[in-house]
Amino acid sequence: METTIILLGLAAFLVLLVLVTGFKVVNQVERGVVFRLGRAQQQVRQPGLRVLIPFVDRMTKVNVQIVTMPVPTQEGITRDNVSVRVDAVVYFRVQDPMRASIEVQNYLFAIEQVAQTSLRNIIGKSELDDLLSNREELHRGLALMIDSPALGWGIHIDRVEIKDVQLPESMKRSMSRQAEAERERRSRVIVADGELQAAQKLADASGIMSQTPGALQLRLLQTVVEVAAEKNSTLIMPLPVELLRFFDKATQTTPERQDTAKEPKDTAEKPRAVGESERPALDEGQGPAPEAAGTGQADVVAARTTSDVRSA
Repeated sequence: METTIILLGLAAFLVLLVLVTGFKVVNQVERGVVFRLGRAQQQVRQPGLRVLIPFVDRMTKVNVQIVTMPVPTQEGITRDNVSVRVDAVVYFRVQDPMRASIEVQNYLFAIEQVAQTSLRNIIGKSELDDLLSNREELHRGLALMIDSPALGWGIHIDRVEIKDVQLPESMKRSMSRQAEAERERRSRVIVADGELQAAQKLADASGIMSQTPGALQLRLLQTVVEVAAEKNSTLIMPLPVELLRFFDKATQTTPERQDTAKEPKDTAEKPRAVGESERPALDEGQGPAPEAAGTGQADVVAARTTSDVRSA
């Protein structure tokens, strides 16, 4: 009786051991790789309840979900000799559980080391402007560098992204000054362009106003209305616009009159012949010409001096 109980207990223990070691549950996000006496089986166990041979089969579960792995900050020098610190993140998943279990000892650690090395290489091959503005191309290049060795391990790289680029403080100040200078240049160009366009419009407006005299007065009245709308200033207009125009026209006609008035004086000042000036005076009986009178007085003085000398 006691022997029977012992045998029944032993059988129950074996059954329990088979149930514990012979049945395995594979989750939906996992795949099972079975090693039978140390040799990997070609068939990968899919999700569900799987039966194994106790003490013969050993199953390793591999997660096939996408793994998000942050890459530690890597310090390097860019191609244009700027020291930067860059960190990134890698998204990957196991595509072939058999290779991930056999070809590499720890695929997580291997992917991390490859990502760090590739990140340092991409920093040395790129310029600072590419790290700051052209990241999409860098992401593709970095993913290609990591995916090349990972394909042999049965791992697929979904995406690689650069999270942050840390620059020295001196470089940040230099870039800020450069940005300020660029914006100042743009503002000056915009202001100059606006002044040019305004000057062209004013030139066109002045041409139209010169053709229509009433437009200038209307513009003046419009300016008066705009100034008077503020109600905080006093505008004094002592002279109307018509009076100013009258003075303008008067100043334009005065030089013409002066030119016409100078013409008779010029004709009077012209030299005349001696006969022309003396003949009318003799004909009218007004006496000799000034030159002739001067000549007679000289003869009288000469006669008196001669008589004085004789008497002496």
